[in-house]
Amino acid sequence: MAPAKFDGLHLAVIMDGNGRWATAHGLTRSAGHEAGLRTARNIVEAAVREGVGTLTLYAFSSDNWKRPPAEVTALMRLFRRALLGEAKRCLENGVRLTILGRRDRLPSSLRHTVEQVEALTSSGARMHLRVAVDYSARDAILRAAMASAARGELFGREEFSAMLSSADHDRLPPRDVDLLLRTGGEQRLSDFLLWECAYAELLFVDKMWPEFTTEDLSEALADFRGRNRRFGLAPEQVAS
Repeated sequence: MAPAKFDGLHLAVIMDGNGRWATAHGLTRSAGHEAGLRTARNIVEAAVREGVGTLTLYAFSSDNWKRPPAEVTALMRLFRRALLGEAKRCLENGVRLTILGRRDRLPSSLRHTVEQVEALTSSGARMHLRVAVDYSARDAILRAAMASAARGELFGREEFSAMLSSADHDRLPPRDVDLLLRTGGEQRLSDFLLWECAYAELLFVDKMWPEFTTEDLSEALADFRGRNRRFGLAPEQVAS
């Protein structure tokens, strides 16, 4: 099995604003999600060029099941079509694709496609693309804690992080988030990667996700690289 490399920062993105963008343009919410998919495709390819090592996209939260059934059904169909369409592109770009979150509530056809695409792209070593579907950070932490309790052992942070990755169907070692970016003007985490974002830099963008461009991504990464990350140290300690 090819070793996972994935050098570079971990960028996490809350892709917010598809529906509001569509409404503002007189379109259906489904059209907004279609536009959001096109943006996601462009950003994934740009992230590879920018040297991002891990890119985690928040596509569908566990709370999103509460949305109108017709919208949920359309999203599930879009996810499956996107996976089938992007698998070859990921393979060509050396991108390994992992789907995070619960799978028992996904349509069987989507679960089967997830397994196919993950197996097909498992040799990718240039970037790890993780897409969160039916995902809740709090539920994932709870599942990992329950697994720890069932084993009757106490674990340190690294061991617990590994159990958390396993709970989310990620077979690779966990990575803390370096930069979390959210579009759409909202300023909250919305139950996304709460454990992994303990020391993440946060960047909130007013643009709706379909409006977000590769130039915006470059600016966000430049902003991140200009920040002084101290991880609890005093400024003079970092400077030295």
